[in-house]
Amino acid sequence: MRLRREHVRVRVPATSANLGPGYDALGLALGLHDEVEVQVHARPAVTVEVSGEGAGEVAADEGHLVARALLETFDAVGAPRTGLHLRCTNAVPHGRGLGSSAAAVVAGVLAARALLGDPPELDDATVLGLATRFEGHPDNAAPAVLGGLTLAWLPGPGAVRLALHPAVVPVVAVPPARLATAHARSVLPADVPHADAAFQLARAALLVEALGRRPALLLEATQDRLHQEYRRAAMPDSLALVDVLRRRGVAAVVSGAGPTVLALGVRDEDGRVDAEVAMAEAFGGAMGGWRVLSPGVDDRGGHVVPAGPPPR
Repeated sequence: MRLRREHVRVRVPATSANLGPGYDALGLALGLHDEVEVQVHARPAVTVEVSGEGAGEVAADEGHLVARALLETFDAVGAPRTGLHLRCTNAVPHGRGLGSSAAAVVAGVLAARALLGDPPELDDATVLGLATRFEGHPDNAAPAVLGGLTLAWLPGPGAVRLALHPAVVPVVAVPPARLATAHARSVLPADVPHADAAFQLARAALLVEALGRRPALLLEATQDRLHQEYRRAAMPDSLALVDVLRRRGVAAVVSGAGPTVLALGVRDEDGRVDAEVAMAEAFGGAMGGWRVLSPGVDDRGGHVVPAGPPPR
């Protein structure tokens, strides 16, 4: 298999996984994006420029996560490796539970697919499989590939789009501190009580109904007994904010492994979003380094965008 293009650009959204009780299964694509531009060149080296999130912190060679995913996708379909220059313009915060690693991996796989001329061997199901191989679980990768609200599962991996009610509005509070996903997972117990598992199953099923048809049920549907409380010591400020917002009637949860807080707001007939109002009241103007964003939902997922002239 040979390259059919020499210059591509892809855009991939941030994602929020779990959404409370949908641990390692439910995910939502957000209107916050990383863009990666790739230029093939004759030199054998791989070089990477990064601006925005992660600039000056991540690898600038083939060790960069986007480059690794791209090159391993070439390997997976038998395409020859080549010299590459990547320009990454990142808006997805790193280490905050908004799917930055999934965005990087999906960007690399999609860039490889575009350079190869979109071969049938790299359909969306294969892209999801390759991304999951990097990530270990598909809850962030699925919405990054498909967009919107997704349900993903293992083994497979498999994923489907789910209906999302148009009145549901995601609002995120991004803290200044980072938290490694490995640490957030390390504090979880190996076993949970049967009663908690049954509680979780009911809430996860209810959440699909609440998100798709009855947003009034979101507060009840986002209750969790599987992971958030066990992580309180690792992110006390985030869980304190979740508590405050939920007391105000807003369906707030930890986004992914945290420490970002996701509020699943509901827009009323006057256009007001309860989560935005509650966030403003919770902070009272004293943000303390937190950023509150209303990014909207990305319905498209990762895709190729017009690349413009090749970089020099």
